[in-house]
Amino acid sequence: MRIDDIIAQRPEPVFSFEFFPPKDEAGEQRLFAALAQLRDLDPAFVSVTWGAGGSTRDKTLDIVSRVRSDHGLEAMAHFTCVGATTDELHEALRQMRDAGLDNVLALRGDPPQGETTFARTEGGLGYSSELAALVARDYDFCIVGAAYPEIHPEAQGADQDLLHLKEKVDAGVRVLITQLFFHNPDYFAFVARARAIGIDVPIIPGIMPITNVAQIKRFTAMCGAQIPAELQEALEQRADDPEAVAELGAAYAALQCSELLEHGAPGIHFYTLNRSPSTRAILQALRVTRPWLRAPQADDAAAAPA
Repeated sequence: MRIDDIIAQRPEPVFSFEFFPPKDEAGEQRLFAALAQLRDLDPAFVSVTWGAGGSTRDKTLDIVSRVRSDHGLEAMAHFTCVGATTDELHEALRQMRDAGLDNVLALRGDPPQGETTFARTEGGLGYSSELAALVARDYDFCIVGAAYPEIHPEAQGADQDLLHLKEKVDAGVRVLITQLFFHNPDYFAFVARARAIGIDVPIIPGIMPITNVAQIKRFTAMCGAQIPAELQEALEQRADDPEAVAELGAAYAALQCSELLEHGAPGIHFYTLNRSPSTRAILQALRVTRPWLRAPQADDAAAAPA
């Protein structure tokens, strides 16, 4: 089922999970164990990442197919244009279509490992808006795109970044999922600015519960997200106690999600890192407290708290 239809038809916010293709059999067992534990929480969909240059394409499609067939969940493959010609992109899209997939997350993608800048492949594409247009022109997928509340690290400014986002939506993107962030006002302000220039598709916040201090520093350095000073200090105080870090990360993410949903976010997309404990605890707490029932009468998440 198309994700835009799922969002439109569900009376409550949608919750979804992101996984990545494991490198070995042990990692694959951990992934499907986590998926089995999260399955009971009734996610609207799950997504599976696509390695640099399509390096995990076959594994990604295999996992997505297994999620659908073995677990009965809607699954979406990430899809990038790194290192691929348009003919190769069409080949991959036909594989997804033939596998019965209804959704694709269209991304430009990061440079291949060892490279620092993106380079358009000869005969390929250079922007996610071009990829979205290619998909929309020839395939009946729901196209999902990425959004950056703190702007894309390569953008020259917030206004330019927002215009590029509108180009993606105009090209056929029907749902947006944000990069991880830890400061909710950034999301609320971003949604308000997006609505002001005519971006009217659902914008789902992406949330990563922190479980490891060194790891989250690497992730935020790559994507340009900022960790609030107070949270950074609290994490550093617990850096030598992994259990305490995970507890703080889950508590912070739960509060973050609660505020987002209370003020109109259409759902939460959890970056799980192929593990379930923190995500399970947070989502179970949200389903118990149902913060979206406290939402003010306003459109989407533009009604930020004062």
